[in-house]
Amino acid sequence: MPARPSGRPDDPLAEYRAKRDPARTAEPVPPSGQPLPAGDGDTFVVHEHHTPRGRAGERVHWDLRLERDGVLKSWAVPKGPPTEQGPRRLAVPTEDHPLEYASFSGTISAGEYGGGEVSIWDAGRYATEKWDDDHITVTFDGRRLVGRYVIYRLTDGTWNVRKLDTSPRDTEPSAEPTPAPLPMLATAGSLPPPEEDDRWGYEFKWDGVRAMAAVHGGTLVLTSRKGTGITVRYPEVGRLPAALAGHDAVVDGEIVLMDADGRPDFGALQNRMHRTGPEVPRLAAARPVSFLVFDLLSWDGEDLSNRPYAERRARLDALGLAGQRWVATPWFSGGGEGVLAASEENGLEGVVAKRLDSVYRPGVRSPDWRKLKNVRTQAVVVGGWRPGQGRRAGGIGSLLIGVPDDEGRLVYVGHVGTGFRDQDLRDLQGGFTPRSTSPFDGTLPREVTKDVHWVEPDLVGEVAFAVWTADNRLRHPSWKGVRDDLEPDDVVVEP
Repeated sequence: MPARPSGRPDDPLAEYRAKRDPARTAEPVPPSGQPLPAGDGDTFVVHEHHTPRGRAGERVHWDLRLERDGVLKSWAVPKGPPTEQGPRRLAVPTEDHPLEYASFSGTISAGEYGGGEVSIWDAGRYATEKWDDDHITVTFDGRRLVGRYVIYRLTDGTWNVRKLDTSPRDTEPSAEPTPAPLPMLATAGSLPPPEEDDRWGYEFKWDGVRAMAAVHGGTLVLTSRKGTGITVRYPEVGRLPAALAGHDAVVDGEIVLMDADGRPDFGALQNRMHRTGPEVPRLAAARPVSFLVFDLLSWDGEDLSNRPYAERRARLDALGLAGQRWVATPWFSGGGEGVLAASEENGLEGVVAKRLDSVYRPGVRSPDWRKLKNVRTQAVVVGGWRPGQGRRAGGIGSLLIGVPDDEGRLVYVGHVGTGFRDQDLRDLQGGFTPRSTSPFDGTLPREVTKDVHWVEPDLVGEVAFAVWTADNRLRHPSWKGVRDDLEPDDVVVEP
């Protein structure tokens, strides 16, 4: 179990009680001195916890709790427990909770510890395969968590949770519509040579978040680049099935939020990317997103992924897909230099070049698609922050950022202190999990580690920059925003 104090040895709930006032919180707070209940040691619950963080809305995290020795052993999982085999997620040990907490949901008053909205995200039974001080293996039987999982401590003292297997229930038929496949991804590159220009199609690159839409039987399922369900986040896209007039389809596109000039505003989209609570309809009505569709992968059960890109685009165009909140994007056969120039003239991020004969390869980053950016950008992992001065005194002044290498080690690539809005800084301050040691591989320059606050490397952001320097640092990086659609393991060096 985590090496974290949980009160006196004879009272594992002492820390829990010390943080809560029974007269002010709706949470169960059993009185001290009473015996712990004798449970069966097989109950688990995952709570979804929304806590306010200023005008930008809420911060969301998940709490995994396992019944053991009369209490709920607990971990905070900032990105949520993985539901698929492979990805590992940070799991921060917290105080033991009473067994009564397994059925708790409701509002914790503002100003109280953990103030906000708590709901049950998943619950069920589990079986213990192994449980020691730094390695726990269990099998979950819940609605969302199914199969063998491991919760383990790393050599730096941090904990992770990971799914170990593909359980039988993962492959059983579901009554719900089948989500779309993972999207095909582009490689960074340059325009094809002039003699090959007529073999390529060109689309504008949109500064938003990737989304796949599957429509079946009049029901829409939106999934992210990682396959996570995001339908609830963007209700304004919910009438897309009606626009397809009863047909089933799978399409690929980008969720964007336009500014007053009709250009995508990635910074404004930050306030929508993680929202799943009751505030979503209000936000959607106040400033709705648009779904820009650029590929058609299936139509009424016919798989089009092996058809050439030019054919898929022609069939998409023939649908006349244009509504208040969705539209098929323009594309151009040949003329790459002109399309790229037009993207820069209109303040767009760049162009994606796609071979006209290319098939759609789900989940693959293929050279058949090339992305060309007018402004160089790079996804980065935040590993620490330094205090600000002047009007930023008492808060974040700059972020220390890195990119994982081929072996998963976080390599320092610079620090960014520009491009932030005041609200960005306030939101970031509440979103970090502190740690005592550097998460970066190797020794960092002394001038950037003075007065640094190290944090768990679980937040991914994006920066614009000038060039990569000879010592593999980003020159003049400027903050663009948080990338909730990416995990740290997804981050690679953009040429």
